[in-house]
Parts: sequence; structure tokens; C-alpha cells
Amino acid sequence: MSKSEMEEITHKAIASGGLLTNLYFDMQSEKEDSLQPLLTELINDKLLKSVGVIYCFGSIEAPIKIEHLYSTTSTVTVLFKDLAAMVSVIFNFAPAGIELLKPEGEYRIKTADLQSVLLQLSQVSMDYSEFILKKVLKPEDIESITNNIKMREELGKKLLEKKEDKHQE
Repeated sequence: MSKSEMEEITHKAIASGGLLTNLYFDMQSEKEDSLQPLLTELINDKLLKSVGVIYCFGSIEAPIKIEHLYSTTSTVTVLFKDLAAMVSVIFNFAPAGIELLKPEGEYRIKTADLQSVLLQLSQVSMDYSEFILKKVLKPEDIESITNNIKMREELGKKLLEKKEDKHQE
């Protein structure tokens, strides 16, 4: 893809709610030669194929040795379709840092899109809470909380369905 094609794609995406970002990743390993393939896989096989990612490309720094570990960083430029896609990638891949490149100034978001992002945040919060609680609670307490989470999950699905129905009207 030529530079002018990328600029045109970027401009169109930003005009319709897209976001251009730099995501910063770091990775450590005891094996120096394992880092570059892992970050390459992250960029090419995972980030690029994530829902709502229009394109991405990145650079990977040469590993440096710190005590008994090798460490490297990667800067990945990602064009997202919308805020929900960006939030999803951030939760799934946990970059060490995020820099918003475009749009500059204000960013407008439709209420339905904001609702989708808020539901994602709620789901992630519940997932993390469930994970943490399973590590510290007794089995009988876990069962009770799991049942409550399932009921909340069903409620969340119904809310999403209502949102989609309203959005289609």
C-alpha cells in the first residue's frame, strides 16, 4: 500500500469516527531470540486480525539484557474503525502505553457507540473481579458469585439486544 493510499484510508476512517494511535508494547524473556518472533506474531497475527483494526504496522527494538532477562519494546501504529475497537484491543493486549495521533482536537461519539464501550468496560470489570475472587474465595462462595455473574451476563446480553434493536430502527 502506498503512502498516499494509506493517507486516504486514514482520512476516511478518521472522518467516520476512526482513531489513529501508537500502541507501545514491552516484552521480556530469558531467551533473546524469542522476543522478536513473539512481537511479530502479536502485530501480524493478532493485532492486524482484531475486529475493527483497519491497518497496523510496527517496529521492534533490538533486545537489551537487564540482569538475567532480555527486554525489548515495540511501537505499533494502529488505525481503528472506532472507539469500541480500540477499547477492545487495549483490554485484550494490554499495551504499556497509548498515544492518540488522530483525530486532533475533539472526538465525537454516537450515544450507541458510547453505550457499547461502557458495556465492554462493565464486562471486563466483571471478568477481572471473577478471576480475582476465584483466587481468594471458598468454593461455595465462588458458586454463589458465579450464579450472580451469570444473571448479570444475561442482563447485559438483553441490554445489548435492546441497543441493537434501537440502533436498527
